[in-house]
Amino acid sequence: MSLYNFVQNLHFSEVPQHTRYLISTSLLDIIGVVAGAKNNQTTENIRNYAADHYAASHLSCRLLFDGREVNPMGAAWAGGFSADSLDAHEGHFTSKGHAGATVVPALLALADACRDQGREISGEELLSAVTIAYETGLRAGVALMDTAAEYHASGAFSGLGVVCGGARLLGMSEEQFLHALGIAEYFGPRCPMMRLVDFPSMLRDAHGAGAYAGVNALLMAQAGITGAPAETVTAHKISHCWDDLGSRWEIDAQYFKPWPVCRWAQPALTAATAMMEQYPQITATNVESIQVETFHESMRLQGHFPTNADEAQYGLAFPLAALISRGQVGPNEVTGDAIQAEDILQISRLIEIVEAEDLSIRFPREILSRVMIQLKDGTRLSSPVTQAKGDPATAMTQAEFRAKFRLLASVSLDEQRILDIISAVDNLEQADDCSLLFNQLMNA
Repeated sequence: MSLYNFVQNLHFSEVPQHTRYLISTSLLDIIGVVAGAKNNQTTENIRNYAADHYAASHLSCRLLFDGREVNPMGAAWAGGFSADSLDAHEGHFTSKGHAGATVVPALLALADACRDQGREISGEELLSAVTIAYETGLRAGVALMDTAAEYHASGAFSGLGVVCGGARLLGMSEEQFLHALGIAEYFGPRCPMMRLVDFPSMLRDAHGAGAYAGVNALLMAQAGITGAPAETVTAHKISHCWDDLGSRWEIDAQYFKPWPVCRWAQPALTAATAMMEQYPQITATNVESIQVETFHESMRLQGHFPTNADEAQYGLAFPLAALISRGQVGPNEVTGDAIQAEDILQISRLIEIVEAEDLSIRFPREILSRVMIQLKDGTRLSSPVTQAKGDPATAMTQAEFRAKFRLLASVSLDEQRILDIISAVDNLEQADDCSLLFNQLMNA
């Protein structure tokens, strides 16, 4: 199937049932992440930036969980940055990145702009566009990984997913679509990801830049700007990334995060959670020392004493300490006053993180850690080699997803609004328009 035919002719109802479930789950998951990030400093800064510099013109949409009207490019910047600011969104192994934190905010902005111009988007049409954007964004990520020597942030490829999903919502011609793909790829932010890991900042995984690049490319192509071809789509050497489009689903290989921290920290948190359930004597007052053996990239996270939320979420020691100290890791454990909380820092001082060569050679196909905890009475407890919760082989249940959504969203939304958002997403496929969902998402 050609890429343009896939974009124009995919219908959500024809997608395999499990993949449809994953798309609806991913949509709710990203909404929960943005709700959890609603009041953090990064979100506040980027929304004010968008309102100041991307004023609504003939195209207007609203900022998520804010309501101010801006241009869709500003909304894409803000939505992607906000989703990226709380590191709880899903990801994908072979692209070593994420699609949802880019494509969902960008498509919500475009759909809201359509609404402002008097054209309602049905729930089924929005879900079709989201499916297209995820699937093509992930494949573009695999193609980039196969052709680029350096490890780039997710915004480097996910903007192409925005173009594919956005072209569906905007009804673009094939010529416009191909130029938009080329523009998005050419202007895509090929950000050096490991610099961010070593020096965490608000820039994160470049989802805001990717969302902006995708929306900008769509609008430029509509204005007659040329940019084709997109080499990560058309080059013969990466044809294997696209040949089975529509018959095999990269979406099915996504993983989900139970906690709002870097994926590379999640296996250690999974191991420690299982140990705490098995050994109730593991408490903050009873721990003598903790050692984490993990793969090289995870070892580089370290992060014992973060100075801000970005460092806390791109660390391993601090979130692990929060888990042992407070029994959970949500937005309130990795943002705000928690960064200087002595109960967490006290445990963080006891943690040693070392590389295990046997785990490093299995990355990125497998993301694994093991944890050893010594108690003050001399008892030494060890986990097995542990895979992160939320992988396809260790899938989260629907109940676990709903619990995560509540944990994230409850920092900014009341229970009734949480219930209304869940209901709107659950019933979106049957909705004639997206008004019920957007009424919940586009207001402060």
